Amino acid sequence: MSRRKGLSHEEKRQKMMELFYERKDFFQLKELEKIAPKEKGVISQAVKDIVQSLVDDAMVDTDKIGTCVYFWAFPSKALSTRKRTLDSLNSRLEDTTKRLKTSQAKLEHAMVGREDSGDREEILGRLSQLESSKDQLVKEIQKYCDCDPEVLNQRKEETLVAQVAANRWTENIFSIKSWCKNKFYIEEEVLNKQFNIPEELDYI
Repeated sequence: MSRRKGLSHEEKRQKMMELFYERKDFFQLKELEKIAPKEKGVISQAVKDIVQSLVDDAMVDTDKIGTCVYFWAFPSKALSTRKRTLDSLNSRLEDTTKRLKTSQAKLEHAMVGREDSGDREEILGRLSQLESSKDQLVKEIQKYCDCDPEVLNQRKEETLVAQVAANRWTENIFSIKSWCKNKFYIEEEVLNKQFNIPEELDYI
């Protein structure tokens, strides 16, 4: 004789729900582990995990009273849950249908004047050529951007700012050198060598 095939996880869930619906009572886990193997063929070792999965999916209710944890599920709640789910799905379907109709109307409106024709194909081809020419011209213009009067004026302004800053720091170095020479009687050559100051340092 062939060995009997065990129940799948989903089949065990269905069997447990049948047990709850048929008994219409409150159970502790130990009670379910005794009843389920006899009445529904669900082995006692699997009952805990199956019941917990049903609780996680809100198909079975649970509550702790004192030190005892009870589980229950009634057909009336399942019917109510299915009705709410069905109402929600119908509402989503209606909303999706409306949005689909709106999108189709917009698409039809957008396609007006874009029907395939010889003239349209010619215009699209010409447009593609013009866009390619534009890209090429932009690249050519970028080669000569350094000669742009606006760019040159900006460079002049930036150069002037840099010159002023360089002279300001040069003045600071001369002031510090002068202070060190007077304060510590250090010769200028020694200062220049000690702090890597070029002898030809001067204002720009």
